[in-house]
Amino acid sequence: MQRAVIPLKGELTVGDDYTAGDFFDSVSFRGVQLASDDNMLPDSLKGFAPVVRGIAKSNAQITIKQNGYTIYQTYVSPGAFEISDIYSTSSSGDLLVEIKEADGSVNSYSVPFSSVPLLQRQGRIKYAVTLAKYRTNSNEQQESKFAQATLQWGGPWGTTWYGGGQYAEYYRAAMFGLGFNLGDFGAISFDVTQAKSTLADQSEHKGQSYRFLYAKTLNQLGTNFQLMGYRYSTSGFYTLSDTMYKHMDGYEFNDGDDEDTPMWSRYYNLFYTKRGKLQVNISQQLSEYGSFYLSGSQQTYWHTDQQDRLLQFGYNTQIKDLSLGISWNYSKSRGQPDADQVFALNFSLPLNLLLSRSNDSYTSKKNYAWMTSNTSIDNEGHTTQNLGLTETLLDDGNLSYSVQQGYNSEGKTANGSASMDYKGVFADARVGYNYSDNGSQQQLNYALSGSLVAHSQGITLGQSLGETNVLIAAPGAENTRVANSTGLKTDWRGYTVVPYATSYRENRIALDAASLKRNVDLENAVVNVVPTKGALVLAEFNAHAGARVLMKTSKQGISLRFGAIATLDGVQTNSGIIDDDGSLYMAGLPAKGTITVRWGEAPDQICHISYELTEQQINSAITRMDAICR
Repeated sequence: MQRAVIPLKGELTVGDDYTAGDFFDSVSFRGVQLASDDNMLPDSLKGFAPVVRGIAKSNAQITIKQNGYTIYQTYVSPGAFEISDIYSTSSSGDLLVEIKEADGSVNSYSVPFSSVPLLQRQGRIKYAVTLAKYRTNSNEQQESKFAQATLQWGGPWGTTWYGGGQYAEYYRAAMFGLGFNLGDFGAISFDVTQAKSTLADQSEHKGQSYRFLYAKTLNQLGTNFQLMGYRYSTSGFYTLSDTMYKHMDGYEFNDGDDEDTPMWSRYYNLFYTKRGKLQVNISQQLSEYGSFYLSGSQQTYWHTDQQDRLLQFGYNTQIKDLSLGISWNYSKSRGQPDADQVFALNFSLPLNLLLSRSNDSYTSKKNYAWMTSNTSIDNEGHTTQNLGLTETLLDDGNLSYSVQQGYNSEGKTANGSASMDYKGVFADARVGYNYSDNGSQQQLNYALSGSLVAHSQGITLGQSLGETNVLIAAPGAENTRVANSTGLKTDWRGYTVVPYATSYRENRIALDAASLKRNVDLENAVVNVVPTKGALVLAEFNAHAGARVLMKTSKQGISLRFGAIATLDGVQTNSGIIDDDGSLYMAGLPAKGTITVRWGEAPDQICHISYELTEQQINSAITRMDAICR
């Protein structure tokens, strides 16, 4: 359970969550936490999340884990991939990336994840207090109680002071740090952590860990040093997670694992503690020539020469309509027999121009088609090649399909896949088929996802929900498109749910007036809402279903007074104003009714217009008529 605490600009969490990793390694817990919520801050002050890059040799499943828990999972096409939509939090800690290929083989590597220098604006206080039980899905760790508290304060002269502490039965730690805003020279931070640990063999250890971080953007050169950092730890330094292990070494198996052979990436040995870690992330814009990125990290350990190394390079450019990318990935982890190296070349070419020549209306729709090609080669000389076609269909672009065909030189085998996705009003549907090893392995998969929302006005079915959502209520405006969305319309009652709203930000919710029925008008086509995190907020639209009428009004032969208010009896929200020549426009009128006109409170300042419309007038775009007010 999570609840916003607006006066403290924080969030109270009761249940399962993660501690922030700005100071200590992020850990999963079950308990209570009160912490500052950066979502309540301006966008410029919100959290940081890394970009995960890699190369897939086939249609692969990408799983990203942190502290043993899966935090992100998706499927990618063959070739270089880039994942930049990992939920942005301050939970630092290395990310384990697992690439599961179509043939079942798994390639794993670690991506360092540390926050940029921990700066806060002057006077800003950021805090977190956690009282909980350590949570793990590893059978090699115990779940003990612990407490953690951290504090950041934005001081004068561009400084930020920060510190914190951890306490558990077998662990004590305290840290202190200082960050500086160096203006044109970037930003740096430095901190030291002192820890006392008791391990599984009852041995006691004391140690320190020193960390330095630097970030800088060179706007004139288009260079972004997103993060440059170094951490050094003494041989006696351990983390809270280390003290939770039941043994000094072994292989971790998560609950529910059915693996018979342990993976090297699951091996741990508390004797080989972390020593030094260097990491660099650099990206460079090359104007019209494209851009490139370079990222790398190296982790050394005490009592062994083995290291973790990761080096990634990529170049992307646009040649007219052709998108071209080249990437290289090198990874070697402690305990891994051999390094993994993959070089990839990929391109994509939009086919819209070709299709629009045979279909003039194609480019006016939300339809796109493109061809992709991916070629990769590993350090053993094995080559994979894939060619694909993807297209979106229907007026709203909510139907798409993808077809791919590939070849693997290692086993001289062919593989392929085909899938179709439909984003509907009430649900999302997907069906797919893939084969590998020349058809010896085949798989059919399908999925149907959606939502059911119960509210005071009934039940509404919709697309899959996000963390924060908006309920549209527009009775009378049924089957109306929601602007800037895919496949989203109001239901037969005028209700629908807009998923994935942005918390603590103004969300513009709009109905597409062009999709309204001929006899329906909206008083307000746009509603702005600011939801809290995890909320379902209401966006209410006033829709009037009925005839559109332009009346030339008069009383005793004289036009009604300019500015008089006219209201449909029984429907106070349906009103209009008499203009300077006595004309009145009203929409959403029933076939028969009475309109009350007021220009004061005295009895002689009120009159009534009774009208009755024919079926032809009701169905007309607009009806003009004379109306006498009595």
